[in-house]
Amino acid sequence: MRLISTATLKLEEFDYPGTPPYAILSHTWGPGEYTYDDIQKCRRKLENGSGWLKVQHTARRAAIDGLRYCWVDTCCINKANHSELSEAINSMYDWYKEAQRCYAYLEDVERGDDISKPDSGFRKSRWFTRGWTLQELIAPTELTFYNRQWEHIGSKKDLPQTLSEITRIPRRFLLGDPLWHASVAQRMSWVSRRRTTKPEDIAYCMMGIFDVHMPLL
Repeated sequence: MRLISTATLKLEEFDYPGTPPYAILSHTWGPGEYTYDDIQKCRRKLENGSGWLKVQHTARRAAIDGLRYCWVDTCCINKANHSELSEAINSMYDWYKEAQRCYAYLEDVERGDDISKPDSGFRKSRWFTRGWTLQELIAPTELTFYNRQWEHIGSKKDLPQTLSEITRIPRRFLLGDPLWHASVAQRMSWVSRRRTTKPEDIAYCMMGIFDVHMPLL
């Protein structure tokens, strides 16, 4: 497993399991993401891009929380390596579950947003519609939401009722009740409102929810 050093912003490799404590980023992809190839080659031209800034802020937030490492999916996985990508997709739920901190970055939520309002930017955020972020909501114990300016919104423990209203996932499962207590139909219903860019990803993003491991084609 590759992690980003919060001190140097360079990749370091560790045997899994056995990785040091780390923070992990949950976000929706957009143009200008900072990739594995970019971080390997230390491409400076992307330093002011939105993808690079996400890496910087994740590392900075992790350091503040006393963690020496963080993980960002855009640049910690070599997606050109099929076996590595397959292993990462099969391990993703566990990686989010085992993270000391998870930062959910909602880039479409602006400063001053009132999350109590039905039409708030938080409740309408794209983050709640994407396939992969479903497991990134459920798996971590410590999940904190940040707005576009990387300002604190609240944590999963602070907002279970609001999150349940948005996602239709019962509070008990958001707060750590084992998923096997939920029926297959119930878990499938959580995914039904989610979308992915690639058709196959709607299946892959459910693997952790159903505790399934399989080779990818």
